[in-house]
Amino acid sequence: MITYKDSGVDIDAGNKFVETIKPFVKSTFNENVIGGIGSFSGAFRLPSGYKNPAILGATDGVGTKLKLAIESKKFDTIGIDLVAMCVNDLICNFAKPLFFLDYYANAKLNVDEASLVVKGIAQGCKIANCALIGGETAEMPGIYAKDDFDLAGFSVGIAEIEEIDRTKFVNEGDVLLALPSSGLHSNGYSLARKIFFDISKMDLKDKFDGLNLIDILLTPTRIYVDEFLKFKDKIHALAHITGGGITENLPRVLPQNLQAIIKKDKIKTQEIFKFMSKYVEEDEMFKTFNMGVGMVIIVGKNDADFIIKNSDAYEIGSVVAGSKCVKFI
Repeated sequence: MITYKDSGVDIDAGNKFVETIKPFVKSTFNENVIGGIGSFSGAFRLPSGYKNPAILGATDGVGTKLKLAIESKKFDTIGIDLVAMCVNDLICNFAKPLFFLDYYANAKLNVDEASLVVKGIAQGCKIANCALIGGETAEMPGIYAKDDFDLAGFSVGIAEIEEIDRTKFVNEGDVLLALPSSGLHSNGYSLARKIFFDISKMDLKDKFDGLNLIDILLTPTRIYVDEFLKFKDKIHALAHITGGGITENLPRVLPQNLQAIIKKDKIKTQEIFKFMSKYVEEDEMFKTFNMGVGMVIIVGKNDADFIIKNSDAYEIGSVVAGSKCVKFI
């Protein structure tokens, strides 16, 4: 007779993993979490104070950045990336993140490594002020190679229905502010890996801009929930600069009769993007990477200075009459 463990799936390891991560998960709970860990689903009480609320959801992964975490055996920050990619999308529709769930799939569960991943997810949830109310761990030795795993997640937020579509709040003459990114965030890593490791023949431990290259590449995605909540009453629109860059993401919050003018020389671009620009055309760089801008805030002229003085935001352009697009000058 054989057991499930003989086929490569260790239920006991899974149970140990759940017990290990319980403190991390519970640390994200707030007064709206109903029940604890270990039920068939997570429960969350809808907050009060909304007049005409809607529930919004966002899901994402971390792309091939995950491969670098696996190769370097650095698992403590990739969970922050996972949360960031979801909650940063929610706030662009003016949704306050409420809770998060993750999905972790692997060939063979390594409790220590997986626990570091979930600890990072919990840290990201605390930064985003949302609760980690559940998740799923799956061992699938027939699908994944020995050390590989995949990571996905989704977050649910709440917003007033009339505030979701931000295009109607954007006006000609509005100012474009950039909130800096922390680096590549979680986009464009297939191209970045090709540049650094295939073309430039660099190593994970090589120095770049005074730091180990791997540490720069694994810098976690910045979470912008605090800035959204702090300046919500002044913001006309937000654009999360992910895959597609400024070129494709900023038009998503523009009405049909307006365009964004971006002054390229105003963008505070980190050295890692400047290095990759030696091998990639400028238009392709702006369509693939955030180029140092993690979030664009569209705001009225009268409120721009206030946000600049009370954050690390800075001006990069304006909204003018024209077709729904971005023009770089």
